[in-house]
Amino acid sequence: MSGFLTNAKPILANAENRYEVTRSDLPLSCPMPGMALWNSHPKVYLPVAEDGGESVCPYCGARYVLRD
Repeated sequence: MSGFLTNAKPILANAENRYEVTRSDLPLSCPMPGMALWNSHPKVYLPVAEDGGESVCPYCGARYVLRD
């Protein structure tokens, strides 16, 4: 296993209510890549760019806001 995976500190899924994302994060999914998934919900894709720059996850209620 690479050192990146073993030493990286994952972002906790569902730990915050609001996440700022950029176009480089698209296509956007919740939970996002890099989040710890052991206590999370099924992956769902969110149309943040099509929804006027803001989307809410139907599972956990996390709000994603497109910064740019």
